[in-house]
Amino acid sequence: MPPEVVSSAPPSTSVVEAEGLVRAFGARRAVDGVSFSLAAGECLALFGPNGAGKTTLLRMLAGLLAPSAGRCLVAGVALRDGARARGLVGLVSHASMLYGALSGRENVEFAARMYGLPGPAAAATRALSAMRVLDRADAPVRSLSRGLQQRVSIARAIVHEPTLLLCDEPYTGLDEVGSAALTSALGERRAAGAALLLVTHNLGEGLALATHAAIMQRGRFARFERRGDVDQSLYTSQYRELVAADA
Repeated sequence: MPPEVVSSAPPSTSVVEAEGLVRAFGARRAVDGVSFSLAAGECLALFGPNGAGKTTLLRMLAGLLAPSAGRCLVAGVALRDGARARGLVGLVSHASMLYGALSGRENVEFAARMYGLPGPAAAATRALSAMRVLDRADAPVRSLSRGLQQRVSIARAIVHEPTLLLCDEPYTGLDEVGSAALTSALGERRAAGAALLLVTHNLGEGLALATHAAIMQRGRFARFERRGDVDQSLYTSQYRELVAADA
């Protein structure tokens, strides 16, 4: 479990504003009217059972999936603005989003070039170093362990210093060194004014990082509250009861 992170950035600048987001697949609404906002340095820990709509929500916020209805701004830029909006967002997903035949360095440098960074090689080195995988950076990704691939994937997601960082179970597969590197990288982004949305099934892990917590069920936020209003000793049982009642 990561140590608790307290951001040094004052929560005053709006980073993400979502209003009435909906994503329908035929008659089924995977995301059904989600609204929330996060300011600079804030972190939303998002919990929920499988199929609740968490990953679909992240894919919409990343600009990979168009909303069926609703609107979202990232640093004042509408998601519909395509590449401009996507350039403000970093995504760590279940899929590594890496090219197996390329080295970690080549993968991260390629991402840096796609984002139009002026010094892609230096940016890639910084991101790989932050994730403590620089010593394996020149090995083909397909030859790396799952945990090392995860570190490279995270380096790819943070190479352009995103304003909004979306993480879907980012600690999965990481050892203690990788977990510590990720926690440090998340803290640095938040201190720089970025917002973080973290999807996890580990309630303790999420609450340790969060300024806000939400539980998603059937495409909606069943609960959304500030971390300071959450009693961690009761939250696990409350979460289980809420999910069980809807099963």
